Amino acid sequence: MKHSEYYSAGRKIAPADIPLKGDGTPDDNDRVEIGPTPLAFAEWAAAGIALPDLPRLREFRLQRLAAALGARDYAGILLFDPLNIRYASDTTNMQVWNAHNPFRACFVSAQGHMVVWDFKGNDLLTAHNPLVRETRGGASFFYFVSGDRTDADARRFAGEVDALLREHGGGNRRLAVDKIQIHGLRALERAGLDVRDGEEVMEKTRAVKGPDEIRALRCAVHACEQSLHEMQRQVAPGMTESDVWAVLHAENVRRGGEWIECRLLSSGPRTNPWFQECGPRVIGAGELLAFDTDLVGCYGMCADMSRTWLIGDAAAGNEQRRLYREAHAQIQENRALLAPGRSLRELAFGGRALPGEFVPLRYSVKMHGVGLCDEWPSVYYPQDWREGAFDYELEPGMLLCVEVYIGSEGGREGVKLEDQVLITESGHESLTRYPYEQRLLD
Repeated sequence: MKHSEYYSAGRKIAPADIPLKGDGTPDDNDRVEIGPTPLAFAEWAAAGIALPDLPRLREFRLQRLAAALGARDYAGILLFDPLNIRYASDTTNMQVWNAHNPFRACFVSAQGHMVVWDFKGNDLLTAHNPLVRETRGGASFFYFVSGDRTDADARRFAGEVDALLREHGGGNRRLAVDKIQIHGLRALERAGLDVRDGEEVMEKTRAVKGPDEIRALRCAVHACEQSLHEMQRQVAPGMTESDVWAVLHAENVRRGGEWIECRLLSSGPRTNPWFQECGPRVIGAGELLAFDTDLVGCYGMCADMSRTWLIGDAAAGNEQRRLYREAHAQIQENRALLAPGRSLRELAFGGRALPGEFVPLRYSVKMHGVGLCDEWPSVYYPQDWREGAFDYELEPGMLLCVEVYIGSEGGREGVKLEDQVLITESGHESLTRYPYEQRLLD
């Protein structure tokens, strides 16, 4: 097993110098790089799950991004989205805070030269990746930190980007940018840069996963499912929704997972309509409890799955079984469509038709891409299809979440199900193995 570089007691050490336990996992409690815990490693070993080669994963991502820039004749790309920075550099720093206070940035040239701007210019969290050639500070130009000097800070930063492009762009002035504050965009344009759409570049680049990314995803999904087993073991009538959701958070962190995007768990009448987040409601016996993990887990990979459980020992009601069986049939029949070469339009209009009574409360998408988080593409229901927006085909290495919400307007409860599926060379493979609620299928 290969490992990326670590710090031990303030000293950078190479992979060959890392002391290993008998199971091949790092025996170094002082490493700075975040990652899976001994609990996660032990569970993966017991399940026979192969681990990703992280240096090889990083190299694959950088080469794929550089190739995407070259194919579009862009000199480089400037990234502010924390997930895009994670993709390019495999580095993180206060991801959720950074999502609304953009203090980090990453520049990648079409030749693969990478610079990361981090908090105070500290390379503590980037030095494990030798593909990051330089770590700087000073990418912040949002009002909270810059106040009435925001424009000046943006001009200074744009000057650095301009200099990098002149050094590594070969005279090409086309720069892709994903998400940037308005002062930054104006400063780049004033500097004479031809700003292009970096979001399109990143979404399509991230859509097809390499072998080690798929291994990392298998690890993340398994860790999430182990967390769900503990969550289901503990859930009982009399607990609040927040009590139950807290178990998933804790178990994710115990295994080296990172955060959860939403709070989509509800019970009883709060399962209809969908998109009510967990709260203080006390769960009753015989009620449905539905959730969507939206979980960023080990290696920063997303484990996005939904299940609906029957709480307590009471027998399922006829309406509960009717809703659940329809949701289950939707997942099974729509998942069967997945194969390389299948168009997104075929996915939208094919598969199991949604019965009319469930159309008004239908989920926002029928399927969506997944990797570091929810990603391109989106597959809409026929009623929501937009001509010209998603004229693409599936490729091997893409992952899609197949999901459905089944609930009627005015109904008491609803059912949410979702599986995470890999597109293979010959068809598809479901990475989600968590069992369905058999009492609602019988």
